[in-house]
Amino acid sequence: MRIPRVFINLPLSENSSHSLPDSTFNHLCKVLRLKSEHPLIVFNGEGGQYNATLKNVEKRSAEILVGNFIELNNESPIKVTIGQTLSRGERMDYAIQKSVEAGVYAIQPLFSERCEVKLNDSRIEKRVQHWQQIAISAAEQCGRGVIPKVHNPIALTEWVSNCKETLKLTLHHHTKKELTKLQQPADNLVAILIGPEGGLTEEEVKFSNNHNFNSIALGPRVLRTETAPIVILTALNVIWGDIA
Repeated sequence: MRIPRVFINLPLSENSSHSLPDSTFNHLCKVLRLKSEHPLIVFNGEGGQYNATLKNVEKRSAEILVGNFIELNNESPIKVTIGQTLSRGERMDYAIQKSVEAGVYAIQPLFSERCEVKLNDSRIEKRVQHWQQIAISAAEQCGRGVIPKVHNPIALTEWVSNCKETLKLTLHHHTKKELTKLQQPADNLVAILIGPEGGLTEEEVKFSNNHNFNSIALGPRVLRTETAPIVILTALNVIWGDIA
């Protein structure tokens, strides 16, 4: 029997019962057609997960009975915030989805000089909601108990100027500096700047360097903007994290 794992934005605790939010009800009872007494795994993004049971399935509503708490120890010890310049089409969706699977801590979408994506305030709100839902779905799939935050897009220069992480990296294939030559930060806080399809301008690279970002290359090949976060997150977790 397949046991669905679902995110529920509720204050979960052992031996509690809750009415399902409409979106979760539609997914479990309308799409998956689950019936009462079907087992579930639920989590709310605060770490860990719970065994649960679907109860009182009716035409427009259902409940869950929350069972025992299950502690999860699958968060990367390296807390990486990705500064991901906005890209067109499904590239941004892919970058967010795979970054969550690869263990990202947070994602900061960015506008840069060569960024071809233009968003007004109403579209920004909708896109951020869309991206956050992608992060939630990816966390459901990969078994994480924490949902990485997808922040509102800001200018690259604003983020770089105010970045507080201990180790700050700019992915730049024209440099020869290697990741393995860098020292692991004591607090494991890392920020990574990734450019758009057309790459960062030389001025943006220099600007980041002037704000203590280290330019590094990820090997001799040029990576797509949506591929770069997967590679750097994997490399960091191989070198300093939880990928053996």
